[in-house]
Amino acid sequence: MNTTIADRLSIAQSRINQAAQKCSRMPDEIKLLAVSKTKPISDIIEAYRAGQRLFGENYVQEGEQKITTLRAEYSDIEWHFIGPLQSNKTKIVAQHFDWMHTLSREKIAQRLNDQRPAHQAPLQVCIQVNISQEDTKSGIDAEDVIALATKINQMPQLTLRGVMAIPTATDDIQVQQDEFGKLQRIYQQLQQHFDNIDTLSMGMSADLDVAIANGSTMVRIGSAIFGERS
Repeated sequence: MNTTIADRLSIAQSRINQAAQKCSRMPDEIKLLAVSKTKPISDIIEAYRAGQRLFGENYVQEGEQKITTLRAEYSDIEWHFIGPLQSNKTKIVAQHFDWMHTLSREKIAQRLNDQRPAHQAPLQVCIQVNISQEDTKSGIDAEDVIALATKINQMPQLTLRGVMAIPTATDDIQVQQDEFGKLQRIYQQLQQHFDNIDTLSMGMSADLDVAIANGSTMVRIGSAIFGERS
């Protein structure tokens, strides 16, 4: 039986609700970020009509094209940039996106701050932490988070909201638990030092339950909603 994007969104939301209830959390504490990278605009509109408002994009130019196409008619979509960002493309993210999840360098933060138009609300940002300590992964070391957060906190066109991580790709529940637990402790530390810290961005389809059990407030789901990349 073929399922629609609306069907798959409903299934994803049910998974979130069940995972929240399992660890005695309120389901509305956890936001669903629909990862729409490489998917056509028609899929985003279909998800929007099913009630989805938060969309994540990994590629700068693709995201810019979708935002400029949809912004007039779908102005309440919240656009999240969740991919790696080179310094020569910061202006696009600063001008078009609402959120940036993968901030790990002061240079990038400063460029985003300086290039954010003054008439727009500050760009909401998360610091990406390399909790798996893999050489191939982006992100800052755990011990450097507070220092970067302090710098970001001084930039008026950015608002620090929390932390994000992409953990080890593994089915080992204990590894997932260790890494998510580590990020949760960093998040709680940030909450003690800074205002507005309310976002623990971690968890995807494969590790959603463990992420939510460790306090995730935003899970990123792509192919389980939109289907595999064609």
